[in-house]
Amino acid sequence: MTTGNPLLFALPLVAALGCGLIAGVFFAFSSFVMRALGRLPPAEGMAAMQSINVVVLNPVFLGVFMGTAVSCLAAVVLALLRWREPGSAWLLAGGLLYLVGTFLVTIAFNVPRNDALAAVAATAPEAGPLWAGYLVSWTAWNHVRTAAALAALASFLFALRS
Repeated sequence: MTTGNPLLFALPLVAALGCGLIAGVFFAFSSFVMRALGRLPPAEGMAAMQSINVVVLNPVFLGVFMGTAVSCLAAVVLALLRWREPGSAWLLAGGLLYLVGTFLVTIAFNVPRNDALAAVAATAPEAGPLWAGYLVSWTAWNHVRTAAALAALASFLFALRS
């Protein structure tokens, strides 16, 4: 896939780097951030997560998250246009894994949970049960996002080797 044309090398490389960065962020949440927040008193853990959900909406994180989605979309298009070329299947797999397993899962499952969490004061009577359910369901979907981003990274690395 990478011989002769610098774009055919740069695109999977940029996509792989983005997938790796996002996988690392999500891995941190899955492996220790959410567990640490869950050990706090519910109002404190919930307030901390509410703050994280505000702070994460910054140009650096969103640039990597959205930029990786754009590079993955371009990878899907390139793979389909060059389907007979070596590595195209890996390029397609990497792009789809990130777009569906990371980007769409975020939009469909994690963001709605974040919005529901933001709508309730951490000290409200309903906050405790909301927080307990959030910890379990948000983290489960975060595991999916992490695995998908890692699998996308691996696919892009295989595309680069083809």
